[in-house]
Amino acid sequence: MVFIKPLSVYITQGTPIKIPLGCKKLNHEVEVGVIIGKPGFQITESNAMKHIGGYTVSLDMTAADMLAEARQKGLPWTIGKGFDTACPVGDFIPKDRIENIKDLGLWLKINGEMKQDGNTKDMVFDVPKLISFMSQYITLEEGDLILTGSPAGVGPVKPGDIITCGMHVPGVAEVTFKVE
Repeated sequence: MVFIKPLSVYITQGTPIKIPLGCKKLNHEVEVGVIIGKPGFQITESNAMKHIGGYTVSLDMTAADMLAEARQKGLPWTIGKGFDTACPVGDFIPKDRIENIKDLGLWLKINGEMKQDGNTKDMVFDVPKLISFMSQYITLEEGDLILTGSPAGVGPVKPGDIITCGMHVPGVAEVTFKVE
């Protein structure tokens, strides 16, 4: 299953995450964001890494109740995954700063309490497979962002919560977002 997040949903540190109108359960999901650096269509898995420009720590905020209703009715996931502020992102991390994308730790804390602490080695699909699969149907352009999936520990946030997340990479800053 893949879905697209409109450009209007991306925010950077300093901008709050806003709970969408009518949402009763907003979930956090920390993910590695893969930033495409070289366009491509029908990219093979063996060439996929050549299309990466860099990475970022990302949040895939999900209006879980709205998504569940859409799933139940067989409707698109657009509102549940694509509301304004649904994709907080960190700074650009050049590709060469990540030694091994297949073994990269990432974490998330809410109000200082660890909620997610995982590793890309546990992903269902690795980065080359994700890039190759998506590019069979969609031309990937420079600057496109692919979110890779979230480790265990996905859960709800509420107004006033402070989300801090990052990667286990020396010198790579963590990012913090407030939920409103």
